[in-house]
Amino acid sequence: MNERLRSVLAQRGVSPESLAETLKVDPKTVGRWLGGRVPHARHRFGVAQQLRVEESFLWPAPQQPGGMSSDLVGSYPNRASVPRELWLSLLREAESEISVLVFSGTFFAQSNPHVAKMLAERARDGVRVRLCFGDPTGQAVAVRGREEGIGDTLAAKIRASLTYYRPLLPQAGCEVRLHDTTLYTSLFRYDDTLLVNPHVYGQPASANPLLHLKRADSAGWFDTYADSFNTVWASSRPWRLDQEESTAHGQD
Repeated sequence: MNERLRSVLAQRGVSPESLAETLKVDPKTVGRWLGGRVPHARHRFGVAQQLRVEESFLWPAPQQPGGMSSDLVGSYPNRASVPRELWLSLLREAESEISVLVFSGTFFAQSNPHVAKMLAERARDGVRVRLCFGDPTGQAVAVRGREEGIGDTLAAKIRASLTYYRPLLPQAGCEVRLHDTTLYTSLFRYDDTLLVNPHVYGQPASANPLLHLKRADSAGWFDTYADSFNTVWASSRPWRLDQEESTAHGQD
């Protein structure tokens, strides 16, 4: 599969049929390109020109030692540039694992009001769902709030975000935890696909770039980020509604 071509088509909002019409080729030909076949030189040039991307990005030369990770299939200038349909399709099509690591992840629910219901459905189909949010009472959230210049607002955003996931607490196959670690990247894993949203000092995660990774081998970027998720997950604590409610009551 040419995941880079598929990703750029989604990013540009261009359908395979539309690309085929523009290049005057059969739609089945574009389908074969998406399936991994390398086009003739004139078609490679035409595709790259139409999609405003480097030809070498869509069809890179064989990787040499020390070259760019073969796991990288695309990138976006900021998280808001990722097509909503990509988020939805990854969630719907996951077969074994959905893992999310964020501070608040507010957009994850607000852009999809049915996210909890969809996650519960995936869990009932055998998908392991792991959601890890920042601990609103922890030091890491307090530090990040100061760095972004929003103070206690980040902790409040986390508490608001968590309300969307209350229905998941009794659902078998779903776990929600809270972490108190320095978060260098927000991570969104769907089986062997990983969306990596690096954090930049003083800026909200939504304003920062996003890398689209597809696991190619055990030495690539995918496993590095996946391992970091597992490390944070192991040190996080389960989110219990009664604990959060008693904390909020004590603050009142």
